[in-house]
Amino acid sequence: MSIHDIAIIGGGINGAGLARDAAGRGLSVALYEKADLACATSSASTKLIHGGLRYLEHYAFALVRESLMERERLLKIAPHIIRPLRFVLPHAKGMRPAWMLRFGLFLYDHLGGRKILPGTGTLDLRDDEAGQPLKPGFGRAFEYSDLWCEDARLVVLNAMDASSRGAAIHTRNRVTGARRGTIDGTPCWYLDIRDERTGSARTETARILINAAGPWAGLVSENVMAQKTPARIRMVQGSHIVVRKLFDHDRAYIFQNADGRIIFAIPYEQHFTLIGTTDRDYTGDPADVRISEEETAYLCKAASGYFRQGIAPADVVWAYAGVRPLYDDGASKAQEATRDYVLHLDASPGEAPALSVFGGKLTTYRHLAENALEKLGAYLPEAARAQAGWTLNEALPGGDFPHDGIEALITEIAGTKPFLPTETVRRFARTYGTRSFAMLGDAATMADMGKAFGAGLTTREITYLKTEEWAGQPADLLWRRTKLGLHMSAAEREEVASAF
Repeated sequence: MSIHDIAIIGGGINGAGLARDAAGRGLSVALYEKADLACATSSASTKLIHGGLRYLEHYAFALVRESLMERERLLKIAPHIIRPLRFVLPHAKGMRPAWMLRFGLFLYDHLGGRKILPGTGTLDLRDDEAGQPLKPGFGRAFEYSDLWCEDARLVVLNAMDASSRGAAIHTRNRVTGARRGTIDGTPCWYLDIRDERTGSARTETARILINAAGPWAGLVSENVMAQKTPARIRMVQGSHIVVRKLFDHDRAYIFQNADGRIIFAIPYEQHFTLIGTTDRDYTGDPADVRISEEETAYLCKAASGYFRQGIAPADVVWAYAGVRPLYDDGASKAQEATRDYVLHLDASPGEAPALSVFGGKLTTYRHLAENALEKLGAYLPEAARAQAGWTLNEALPGGDFPHDGIEALITEIAGTKPFLPTETVRRFARTYGTRSFAMLGDAATMADMGKAFGAGLTTREITYLKTEEWAGQPADLLWRRTKLGLHMSAAEREEVASAF
């Protein structure tokens, strides 16, 4: 029986990032995900790569610094799915004083070695276009930079790169049991795996086991590994709503609310505005999380306090919710719980080690993977330890072009495939980057793209997503690999389902 160096349970951003880093060091890696890649927390974020401005209030300076340092690193390796975004923060009477905002933004500008993103500025909302969608009475505002990210695609691209470096990516494969043992005297883990599509079962082995199951990490510890959960996990639900476009410019807003929380209003998918997030404790099955009527009403009311155009629950065209598995640091409020991560190593002499990942955020996934493999250093070959840091500069699939080169790429795709509509070309560049050429192949006319399903989706793109990106069900394609489901009618979405 062959044995992997590392087995990873969980196909979210942490699991995929770990698989990529380990495979790139020459290690034999297998990743097991019971459903689809990024099917839970990692596709339910606010879609930001950010330092976490509000974390400064809780004195999380180390986390903010780490996150700020990661921003521009991720921009450079994935400039197709990550892009700069300016945020407008109106100063509202009765909220945080202007001096506090200025000081916080000064720290934000200087903690993380910013080189690419522009720094903080001030705006007069009475004259700036950013003030036009807002209610009268807002004068001064601050403006700062963070990054927008296609979160689910970030996961998929890490998995694709891991696969290209030899990792075995098993989606819809559930690990039902994990137990320690030996093979020819070598300590290892025996993993019982069930293929969720066929029901077939098998056993595989690995020298090291990593539990990166996100909101299910505690259940994996107890029910799969038969161990007590080594850290306290606080489940926090975050929900978002999407409404028709509320403003025409390309900047986002960050609004302060009377309860001390903040929400974002972000340009989304060309024709919409994304509003979120909420923070409330969650006790159910993470697979069953849904936005509540109370959360919808909260987000509508909070946004309506700033925009001229009132927002009601009836205006919501789509909503999503996810569960953040945060390390429980005893914070009294869900929004105050730390977004930092904890790595717990279980390694007794003579036994195969296990590493469990708790907490974390999208922005810090790459650094988390480095830290996790460093923690496992004693169990890794010297050659693998020597390659630490390789993910700093190595582009993700499709991201091998300059961080400010997206318009040049769009022009190149349009010149190579002049039959494509302009909006489709732009979407391809922002979704697949330079891999657009591989997806388009030898297509010379729209007829070569195959059947049109609506919103620019064709048979050729569906085939690519199924064969190259593990899209196994319609939702994988419509709501994670792309957001085309938002642009389609119900009938068109049903037509896509027929292609599966």
